[in-house]
Amino acid sequence: YNRMRYRLMPYIYSLAGKIHFDDYTLMRPLVMDFPSDPEVENISDQYLFGPSIMVNPVYRYKARERNVYFPGEKGWYDLHTGRYFQGGQWMKVDAPYEQIPLYVRAGAILPAGPAIQYVNEKPADPIHLFVFGGADGEFTLYEDEGLNYNYENGDFATIVLRYDDAAKSLTIEERQGSFDGMTHLRTFHVTLIDEEHPGSLLLDSRPGHTVQYEGQKTVLQL
Repeated sequence: YNRMRYRLMPYIYSLAGKIHFDDYTLMRPLVMDFPSDPEVENISDQYLFGPSIMVNPVYRYKARERNVYFPGEKGWYDLHTGRYFQGGQWMKVDAPYEQIPLYVRAGAILPAGPAIQYVNEKPADPIHLFVFGGADGEFTLYEDEGLNYNYENGDFATIVLRYDDAAKSLTIEERQGSFDGMTHLRTFHVTLIDEEHPGSLLLDSRPGHTVQYEGQKTVLQL
């Protein structure tokens, strides 16, 4: 999980920016994102980590499985295996002692960086975008110098990522903003994970597409 944390640093850091600028909440009870689903009102042992990842802790001694509710009408993907689960149902899932059940929401765009040992070891380039099909989705990638408070003076950059599920296309919008040391030419690897193409964020490092991004709007057919 330490390796996963560092690989997901572009996702986590982007959410930190959203927390600062938009008063966002990182650990979210399901009712915050699924207010129209009555089944989530009394669920206190599942939560969302940002908009995309559902965490399901195992809290019973020696438990190796647990019941998980998959909220909403769209699907979810096992982060470890890519297995698809339809939303709106309870399922009993495996929970081996070394693996917390984690699920990624359909429509999610998860940016993952290179394997590192500590934050700021090296620039987050290339970034691998894992796109989870089954719904439209959007994510804003946030970057700054990472070493100071210059972001408070506007020294940061954002890139909006949009996925159209019907068209199977990913739009990388024009970069907004800049900061000292910014990576102007960025490499994005892109992998689509859906019911027909299951894959794991942790294990599947094979990009389906590679884009050299210089800050201009780019549309990619997946």
